[in-house]
Amino acid sequence: MTRLHPRAALRRTAGGLAAAGLLAAGSLAAGAPAQADSPAFTLGGPAETALHPYPASGSPQKTSLALTVSNPDEDEESYGYEGEVTYTVDFSGIAGVAVVSPAEDTGADCTITGTTAVCHDYGVYPGLSGIADFGLAAAKGSTDGASGTIRVTGEAEGATFVPFSTKVVVGGPDLVMEQIPFDRETKPGDVQPAPVTFTNKGSRAADGVLLTLMYSRGLDIPERYANCEYDGEAGEEPQDAFAWSTALCSVEGSYEPGATYTLAVPLSVRATERAYYDTFVYRIHEDSAAQRSAQRAGAPFARGAGPELPLKKVTSSARSADLDPWNNQQEADFRTENTADFSAYGAKAEGAEGATVTAEVGYRNEGPAWIGYIRSGEAVATLDVTVPAGAEVTGKPDSCQGVTAAGRYREKQLGAPRYFCDSSMTVRDGADIALPFQLKINEVVPGASGAVTVRNTWLSEPALPFDPDTSDNTAQLVLNAADTGSEDTGGTSQGASTGTAGATGGDTSGSTSGTSGASGSSGDAATSGSTTARGTSGTSGSASTDNGGILASTGSAALVATAAAVVALAAGGVLYATNRRRAQQI
Repeated sequence: MTRLHPRAALRRTAGGLAAAGLLAAGSLAAGAPAQADSPAFTLGGPAETALHPYPASGSPQKTSLALTVSNPDEDEESYGYEGEVTYTVDFSGIAGVAVVSPAEDTGADCTITGTTAVCHDYGVYPGLSGIADFGLAAAKGSTDGASGTIRVTGEAEGATFVPFSTKVVVGGPDLVMEQIPFDRETKPGDVQPAPVTFTNKGSRAADGVLLTLMYSRGLDIPERYANCEYDGEAGEEPQDAFAWSTALCSVEGSYEPGATYTLAVPLSVRATERAYYDTFVYRIHEDSAAQRSAQRAGAPFARGAGPELPLKKVTSSARSADLDPWNNQQEADFRTENTADFSAYGAKAEGAEGATVTAEVGYRNEGPAWIGYIRSGEAVATLDVTVPAGAEVTGKPDSCQGVTAAGRYREKQLGAPRYFCDSSMTVRDGADIALPFQLKINEVVPGASGAVTVRNTWLSEPALPFDPDTSDNTAQLVLNAADTGSEDTGGTSQGASTGTAGATGGDTSGSTSGTSGASGSSGDAATSGSTTARGTSGTSGSASTDNGGILASTGSAALVATAAAVVALAAGGVLYATNRRRAQQI
């Protein structure tokens, strides 16, 4: 019996399933609505698993099978179903086709007896959770094309389970993408050919292929082929929240084992005027309606109007699952010689003693480059705000962390003398990140001002590596200016971006920046005599709801999760959310 923690199993295997394009390809059965008195859960896993044929010599190669359970409870604070749960996995349908073994160190209490595995667990948490991982290998004497079915059922007091079955087949195509020798150091306007090439290293032909191309905001594919569909027009801004664009190209034909294929006309990849750090992802799968749906991930796509993107056609053959989905994809990271001008703006406000005013400070990315740390998930910049004398912060953005005057950790968030506000991992060109503060005037100090500086996330290294012009990185937050027309608060006001709030952070020790975990929110503020001010050195405009700035991020732990989500997106073309036990439950 192997101890297997189901949530740990899911976290490790979900990335592999996403890379195979299986999770969103209808591989999981549709969830049934939960009933308060009789919850219904859905069992799932990959729709089909392909095994390497039994070798002429040596040991057979194992493939992982991850089984899951879905609880449709949408209450994020809910613990879901609490009670003993038993899962039964029937392997009798793959007798003579495959042999089963428990995966090593993946956590559930599973016992395999004969052709049946029984797994015990406690509770079914909201969202998707892992049941167990199993190793599958082709049985000795099995033939290429042999197949069978695994069936999974569940039991729990007062609950029902939608059963699940998955097909296991011996042999299949194994599409292996070759790496393109890109020049990774580029300049805006550079265009490089992308001669996508792949080999079928499997045991059977692939019936048509689906080429998926994903490229971040600073890159573009100028061509628009008739057998490709795109989630935006050439040169348009990416539609995805994380600044990704996607092209899906279906090419008919039979792609034989042992053969290598390349595009008859190479694609082009262009570094645009907004390029800085960018990524190009290219992968190949056997074509199918389910695979295309998985890669679309619910986004709208439009077919190109140009000629077809061709590959050599041969006689079509039977379709099967890919033997090794991990080698279907390659990625290239580009560093483009470019800059971005981050410009801070401050605000002016006036009020009597005891009044509360709202001052909106922030910064803009004047371009030309967008800045995205989509690999690491790190914050791009920090807005460093010093509170003017005589005032007290009674309400702040969730993305801002109150610190001491020296920039060190402070537990109490409201009333701090200084605030660090980290951005998220992407700040688009043209983005305007507006951060409103509520300030209670405890004492009228004529001309009291505090600095508003956009800088690097590390206080010890404040220079932004992409911004050579530091003249506009600092502005002023002024209260009760002696001459309201003479003080320059820095920059002009042209509208605010709004987004999800939350604090991000770095090291909280010493005088480093970006302390994480700010929990403060808009406090109870006196409303008498309150005013709102923003960017008063220029004209004030209407607030914009463009999320291009990706505004506030969500804490150091959430940054890791966000980065993982983006990597999953790059790996599988879909974002797939999984549920974890809360720390106190592990």
